[in-house]
Amino acid sequence: MWMSSFARLARPVLQRSASPMVCKALRSCHRMELPGAAPSFCITPVHVRSHQTLGSASLPVACHSVRHVRVVEEERLMVVEWEDGGQSLYPFTWLRDNCQCPVCTLQSAEARLLLLADLDIHTGVDSVEVTKDGKVSIVWPEKHMSVFDAEWLKKRCFSPAARQAMREELFLNERFYWDASLRIPRADFHEVLHDDGAALAWLLALRRVGIVHLKGAPAEQGQVARLAERIGYLRLTFYGHTWQVQDKSMANNVAYTSGKLSLHTDYPALHFAPGVQFLHCINQAEEGGESEVVDGFHMAEQLHREDPEAFRTLTSLRIDFTDTGTDYCDFMLQSKNRIIDVDSEGNICKINYNNATRDSVLDVPLHQVQPFYRALKAYVDIMNRPENVVTYTMEPGDIVTFDNWRLLHGRKSYVSRPDRLRHLEGAYLDWDEVMSRLRILRRNVHGDV
Repeated sequence: MWMSSFARLARPVLQRSASPMVCKALRSCHRMELPGAAPSFCITPVHVRSHQTLGSASLPVACHSVRHVRVVEEERLMVVEWEDGGQSLYPFTWLRDNCQCPVCTLQSAEARLLLLADLDIHTGVDSVEVTKDGKVSIVWPEKHMSVFDAEWLKKRCFSPAARQAMREELFLNERFYWDASLRIPRADFHEVLHDDGAALAWLLALRRVGIVHLKGAPAEQGQVARLAERIGYLRLTFYGHTWQVQDKSMANNVAYTSGKLSLHTDYPALHFAPGVQFLHCINQAEEGGESEVVDGFHMAEQLHREDPEAFRTLTSLRIDFTDTGTDYCDFMLQSKNRIIDVDSEGNICKINYNNATRDSVLDVPLHQVQPFYRALKAYVDIMNRPENVVTYTMEPGDIVTFDNWRLLHGRKSYVSRPDRLRHLEGAYLDWDEVMSRLRILRRNVHGDV
């Protein structure tokens, strides 16, 4: 359901500026993979690996009705047979742990009251039945009763398809990969501030594509803070709640110079780098200063295909980063991060790379030094291929919002007039806050999904 909602909401935003292939991807987002059918892939401008298929990421919208319930004592499972012919299995322990009655759950906070110390993890079941209103009732050996709504149970089915659907509904992990052919999605700054549908489309596109331009903001400081209030709150860092990107004498960051910035993610010197970045153009340079972005996840996929050994190196070695100076307060940061982070299933989930703050300390065994440099150079070379880089010029009033865990961004060198210095204001948020607001907006626009 949420996937078709994304297609409806994001399509008007993306189609105004997206490439035909991205539009095709959005049109195909509502498709579902039926049991036994060939996988249905959501087409992207470039490439999608099989683990990123939308497939069973959406559950049918139809209301689910329970036909029959029974228990399998030796397996300690409750079996729910659905009217559509399917069935779901639920462990006794999980059911008792998640009793929804007022004694076991504080409904006003949707929080568990039942203490784990009081949970019998070897509990049996006295009886199960389908109530007249279609719910599932369980009586436990201590004569406590639990009643579960059918839809609540269906969404929490332990089948691989249902678990994948729930992951996708909660976290929206699917990504649309892109290269230099991408036309960056655009939205109106004031619409995003005042209209829930526009704000939802913005955040969905930000999550899926990784970058969205907001047009029409006032060309004055304070707008990134206004935009952040639409979500929740800003991430405070050693550079402040917001920071001014200008050419400064005795700069404490290479971004505060007029030279070229190579493609990078911000703040790998932190062990938990900010997830989302806002950059607002207040004044543009007289000459130069064009922005560059690449899809770091897609570039990592290319590296994986072209040079598996380099990919293994960058996903295994923890590299030192450092950042020292004075701004919001004094700071002396040290971190160890993998250049490419993958999750337990091997999916790329985060890029940590900034050549300026990569430390001269390289805490790896001597025999791995050269393989590390070779691997990093291979990754950077892929990123710098012209067919992979999107170049754009920000105008006063533009705000670019992007995924700092995924995109690498850079800037060409520039020349400014002394009376009109190039000036961008920046801010950070974390993905937890962004995803929280996205879920709330989705509920407000579409109801409880």
